[in-house]
Amino acid sequence: MTQAELADRLRVSQDKVASIEQGRRPVSLALAESLDELFDTRGSLKVAVAKIPAREKFPLFVADLVELEQQARAIQTYETQVVPGLLQTPEYMRAVFDSSYPPIEDETLEDWLAGRLERQAIWEREHPPWCNFIIEEVAFHRPVGDPDVMRAQVRRVVELGELQCMGIQIMPTLRRPHAGLSGPMVLVETVDHDSVAYLEDQCISALVEDADEVHSLQLKYGMLRSQALSPDESARLLDGLLGA
Repeated sequence: MTQAELADRLRVSQDKVASIEQGRRPVSLALAESLDELFDTRGSLKVAVAKIPAREKFPLFVADLVELEQQARAIQTYETQVVPGLLQTPEYMRAVFDSSYPPIEDETLEDWLAGRLERQAIWEREHPPWCNFIIEEVAFHRPVGDPDVMRAQVRRVVELGELQCMGIQIMPTLRRPHAGLSGPMVLVETVDHDSVAYLEDQCISALVEDADEVHSLQLKYGMLRSQALSPDESARLLDGLLGA
């Protein structure tokens, strides 16, 4: 079959078929099942996809971060625009993806939603990583989705903040001086006690492993923690947004 013929049989876009063939996009379990049925491969494709390492199921620019999260002892995140992906509700995720421009194809959006939800499984581990999230206050005032979506998202952050492994701090919009004006970051400590940093800008990402550079970012994060509201103060701020 040509790409166009296969896309038509699967009821997906030709671009999706091309992206999968070129290794730019993962195959979802649902699509694997459709391919098994179409080619009478007796479920072999579904089994193969289920065994793909986690990092291969995500867009290339975020795959490094996903792999780090799966083996992390500790994660420290500073986010400037939206609630971090590890804390997002499904409805908030969808609203974030719906805001993308150029628009994301429906099939891609569903793949990314499933992938982001899969990342959140780290909270269900017997020994989840210790995490601290510093989130700019504006992220809770910017309307992402409708008011019900925002309220549910704020409530979700409050609930996660009660976990023993979790610290959530809000950076007040009017805070100055501010050590994080150069942008967001994620700092990860692995099970081997290695420290790495992940930086992302639009669709470009970088994994920072140089010890001196990582140390510099750790110092910056430490200053951000001192400038942000404490976890208790942050919880009260979020409770206020919920009218509690």
